[in-house]
Amino acid sequence: MSRVSGPRSIFPRLRDRARVCAWAMTALLAGCAVGPDYHPPAAPHASGYAPAPMRPVTAAAPGVRAGAAQRFEMGRDVPYAWWTRFGSSRLDALVARALRNNPNISSAQSALRQAQEMTAAQRGYDYPTVGAQFTPQRQLLAGNLGGNSPGIQGNGTIIQTCQNTSAPYNCGVTYNMYLSQIAVGFVPDVFGANARQVESLQAQADTARFQMEAATITLADNVVAAAVQEASLRAQIAATRRLVDANDQSLTIVRARFRLGDAMRADVAAQELALAQARQQLPPLRKQLAQTRDLLRALVGDLPDARGDTGFDFAGLTLPTDLPVSLPSRLVAQRPDVRAAEAQMHAASAEVGVAIAARLPQFSIDAAAGGIASKISQMYFTGGPFWVVTGNVAQTLFDGGTLKHHERAAKAALRQAQDQYRATVIAAFQNVADTLHALQADADALRAAADAERAAAAALAVTQRQYDAGYVNRLALLASRQSYEQAVVGLVQAQTARYTDTAALFLALGGGWWNRPGR
Repeated sequence: MSRVSGPRSIFPRLRDRARVCAWAMTALLAGCAVGPDYHPPAAPHASGYAPAPMRPVTAAAPGVRAGAAQRFEMGRDVPYAWWTRFGSSRLDALVARALRNNPNISSAQSALRQAQEMTAAQRGYDYPTVGAQFTPQRQLLAGNLGGNSPGIQGNGTIIQTCQNTSAPYNCGVTYNMYLSQIAVGFVPDVFGANARQVESLQAQADTARFQMEAATITLADNVVAAAVQEASLRAQIAATRRLVDANDQSLTIVRARFRLGDAMRADVAAQELALAQARQQLPPLRKQLAQTRDLLRALVGDLPDARGDTGFDFAGLTLPTDLPVSLPSRLVAQRPDVRAAEAQMHAASAEVGVAIAARLPQFSIDAAAGGIASKISQMYFTGGPFWVVTGNVAQTLFDGGTLKHHERAAKAALRQAQDQYRATVIAAFQNVADTLHALQADADALRAAADAERAAAAALAVTQRQYDAGYVNRLALLASRQSYEQAVVGLVQAQTARYTDTAALFLALGGGWWNRPGR
């Protein structure tokens, strides 16, 4: 309804009505939001990461780098800057640079800010929208339209005729009209549709936040793994070069013996094959080293032509020996991928409420107050002010099942999110268990590789003494040296596994993002 009121009564009455509307809105907003209320899932009932208790201490390989025993400290918290425990200031600087410059991190941060702004925007629908309008109008009425048109009587008799044919518009009358008003619109969230939408968007923002945390700790792990890989490849290339040199010297001796008739052609062919196979190992190692350096440059946000050599080697790395292992009950709260999956489940739950609310009556309230007159100074004089309040209730009666199927689709999406969450939790526990088993096996493999390297070194020392005493020829000495270099390569690979799997354990346990300073 609408009503024209005088200047003394319009605003007090509007205030009274505003109070009534505010009370009504409060009552409407007090209703419960439809749809399921989200409750975080309980932590899995797991007593450990294996059917039987795992050994708390790994095997040790005394006398070799990365050969110390590692202790698993159950229940100890995971530090944030865990990479500093590898004892390399160069590695620490590289990780810090990657976290600062890698575009994937800034992209994840932008995605988070976007999700947060979308949530804040949706919260705005809980409040009325207020708009102001001012419409000035100037109109020329024709002088020959009849009725109340100027120059025509009420009965239509022409009382004047426009004689100015060069400017006939001068025979009409010009009117001015000014309109100003303030309009208020409000959609009461009677069934909680907007509350559920805000809940869904907030959960999506949580998903973006945990995805950013996952990107951060994964980047740190990738930098550490690439640095360890560079150190490993350098050591393997050095050992392989020594192996190639030994085979090359052996081939020279065999060829000399063949010319003297002391060796057969088959012996030369066999040694040529051994040399070719040793040389064949170098190009793949060099390729991996170049690609690893490219990877390190990319991780820190550089292009492949950036100058500077990272120069990592095992001499500059220390193997962490005291390893924290989170309790199974804490793992789901620490893994950002699990938290992201939970947030997605929360968002799907809220979307069910949004779909249900869409099938219920929709309410809206609109109001406007202002003034209209032919002169600006008269807009709020008697007869100029006006106000209007409109309420609306709408209910969809037939839509071909669209809203019903939207609700069913939302419920199916919720079940899918629940299953994906369970799968993510299982994968997280498997990841930790695999890493713990790998660390135990790595220690055993390193000890075996160290034993093989020591045995090969002892055999080489014996062969060297025999050669010095004249009991064996140089060919036997070179063969012993080849066996030793192959054992060295095996030892390097075993050391690499211990470093990389140690870093993988910190990642599997969540990376300590919750302990980041200033979080």
